[in-house]
Parts: sequence; structure tokens; C-alpha cells
Amino acid sequence: MLYERLIEQGRKVHLTSEPSSGPIGHLIRLFFSGRVILPPDRETRDRQFAYLFAADRFDHLNNPTNGILKYLRDDVDVISTRFVLSSLAYNVENSEEEAFVQRLNADFITPDALIYLDCTVDLSVERMSVSRTTRDTYENQAKLETVRGNYERLVSSYTRPKLRVDASQPRQAIAECVAKFVEESRRFAVGEPLLRFE
Repeated sequence: MLYERLIEQGRKVHLTSEPSSGPIGHLIRLFFSGRVILPPDRETRDRQFAYLFAADRFDHLNNPTNGILKYLRDDVDVISTRFVLSSLAYNVENSEEEAFVQRLNADFITPDALIYLDCTVDLSVERMSVSRTTRDTYENQAKLETVRGNYERLVSSYTRPKLRVDASQPRQAIAECVAKFVEESRRFAVGEPLLRFE
């Protein structure tokens, strides 16, 4: 909805997500769906995903066809659902793992702003049961409790502009809150990208 609003305002916008639509992103989706078998122990599995997401993120940023940096150089706003914080939320359960994931992602750009849709695990699970016939590997109650705790800590310490939105609200209310945040932030004046190449 933010993408549509910015387009209506005459901005050039690229909407993307992670895992990406690139070859490594497709492999990650095969792991998530169970088509490719994962290692049985949690530590190895999270480490494997951390490597894969870092490789996918590198391609997502740098590939010459539709890489994020290409869009930023062309003064196109980029909205990405998920980025480095997601790896730190999903692939970390202790300080050693956090240091490892930080190292893998140390050279990537930092978004100008973060919009965090804050949703309880119970509500997330309820919504998934209605909207999906299958779930990803990480979409279970126990894992999502850890992920939510990680996000809470990461968002609290995020130093760039950020917005926390109560995601239990109706979609339109969330969209209005996000749009207001973007419109009121002077960093996002018309013609200035939402996520700048640094």
C-alpha cells in the first residue's frame, strides 16, 4: 500500500523482498517449503540459512539486472520487506550466533528507515492458518517466540528513523500510519530516495 501511494505521488519506486526472486532466493524458498531437506539440528540449520541469506542479500543488492543498488543509483525509492534485521532475528539464539550473522552482513548498506509491523506470535500463527495452506520451516510457535524477542531487542536499539506499528489494527489503519511516517519525515522529501545509496 505504501508502494501504491508513492507511485500515485509520482515517485519512482521499486518494491522487493527477501528472500529475493533471484536464484539463491529460490533455493531458500525450496528449503523453507521442505522440497530440499535441511540439517536436523537447529544450530546447523540457522547457520546454513545465515550463509544463504547473506549470499542472497549480496545478489539482491548487486546484480546488474534488478539489484537494489542499480535502482538507488537511478534515484528510485526502494521498499524491501525484510533485510539484515531479519537474519539477526531468525538466525540468532545467542551472542556467538549474533556475532557470526553480524560478520556476514557487515558490508551491506543500512536502510534509511525501518518500519516494524509489531504482531504477537498468537496473531501471526492465527493469520497464517487462515491465509496459507503450508508454512515455512520457521513458522512455528516456538521459533516465532524467539524471533519476536530478537526483533524487540533489535528495533529498540535501531538508531535510524523507525516506526513501530501495532499490526493487529486493520490494514488501512496500518497503511495510514506508515504513510504519515514517510510523509512527515523530512528525509523523504519528494525526489529524495527512501533508501539512499551510501
